[in-house]
Amino acid sequence: MSHARSEYGNFRALTPDVHDVVLGLGQLAAKSGLDKQLLELVKLRASQINGCAFCVHYHILQGESLGIAADKLNLVVVWREAPQFSPRERAALAWTEALTNLSGGVSDEVFAQASAEFSETELAYLTSAVASINVWNRYGAAYRWTPPARPKTSVNAAAS
Repeated sequence: MSHARSEYGNFRALTPDVHDVVLGLGQLAAKSGLDKQLLELVKLRASQINGCAFCVHYHILQGESLGIAADKLNLVVVWREAPQFSPRERAALAWTEALTNLSGGVSDEVFAQASAEFSETELAYLTSAVASINVWNRYGAAYRWTPPARPKTSVNAAAS
């Protein structure tokens, strides 16, 4: 069993400037008008690839709070085989994987798929969202941040 080397709160306290810059980069995509549910799927997929338990759990909770169906959240890891994803979501997830696994570069096919679903501006903001979550994943995985607890209000709301 691995243990936390440090926690998210420690990172935030030690480097508030870095925290705010990375947070701000991620928020720009949502402010640009990109769908918040789509962005959560992207952040979840990158976090799965990078093995960041904190970020995977965090983005599952965020996705739930935005109304993403549980089956869709559960199937992000196998999105190619699951019918729940729209062509736009599939393009965003393929783009996310290509940018997260840069060893093979970004193929012309993935670029064409993403360009068919997103305007140039949207794709630039989507890229900033993928870049941001990859930065968060580096911190979360390196320091083994403890995944966040489910808010008590979510548990109570689900029970009613």
